[in-house]
Amino acid sequence: MTTENPHQKEHSIADFEAVKTAIANGESALVKDILAGQTMHKLEKDYLLDLARLGNDRAIIKLLDAIPVKQKPG
Repeated sequence: MTTENPHQKEHSIADFEAVKTAIANGESALVKDILAGQTMHKLEKDYLLDLARLGNDRAIIKLLDAIPVKQKPG
């Protein structure tokens, strides 16, 4: 997950772990709160989508599908 401030890298890692836990627990509202306004690298998004598909949680899959993928610079 990408934030605008590079000094928030540790916070971003914690957010990613929180999203993984929320997906595993089926907590779609928490996933939505954590991911609001975020972008992700394609690999991160694909990983989280795979995790959501394992739980077959349509609400979380829909939320993750809507997250924009961070574009590579250049």
